[in-house]
Amino acid sequence: MKKLYLASKSPRRRALLAQLQVDFEPVDGEIDETPFENETAQDYVLRLAKAKAEAGWENSPKDGAVLGSDTIVVFQKQLLGKPKNQADAVKMLSLLSGQTHQVMTAIHLKSNTQSLSDIVISDVFFTEINQQQIIEYWQTGEPQDKAGSYAIQGIAGQYVKKINGSYSAIVGLPLYETKQLLNLSS
Repeated sequence: MKKLYLASKSPRRRALLAQLQVDFEPVDGEIDETPFENETAQDYVLRLAKAKAEAGWENSPKDGAVLGSDTIVVFQKQLLGKPKNQADAVKMLSLLSGQTHQVMTAIHLKSNTQSLSDIVISDVFFTEINQQQIIEYWQTGEPQDKAGSYAIQGIAGQYVKKINGSYSAIVGLPLYETKQLLNLSS
């Protein structure tokens, strides 16, 4: 692979990809993230990762490969996106309190000759969180642009009893699976 482009503005994804010690450049991968009617969570997150890679491909010099990724939080088949406001965050975090939910991260690598995808599904077990704790957490500013209204790598890590899956995928980019895709494309 001559060059790698990351179709993401996420500082978390950029930092994670840097951990793989590969050179990359960011490209615009902006897309419409509206779910389709009756679309499953897995189909949705895979579609978004692919669409971001495709959008990034259109904005790249096409001299390498483009990596697209998307992460969603799912509770009882319900997609929990980024909160619209404090009330929305309180609602989401109240749902997650004392429960287990899933975090799904899909990756898609697009080049002239290949199109490769993978998805990582992790279970996250939350402790009980009361409304006052949720409001105080909201006031930190951390949950305001995060799927499910929380960041496991930040303050919200104290609410996570355990995970079953990939920590890096929960943060936003599954390192092992990303490295495998990059190796396949070489």
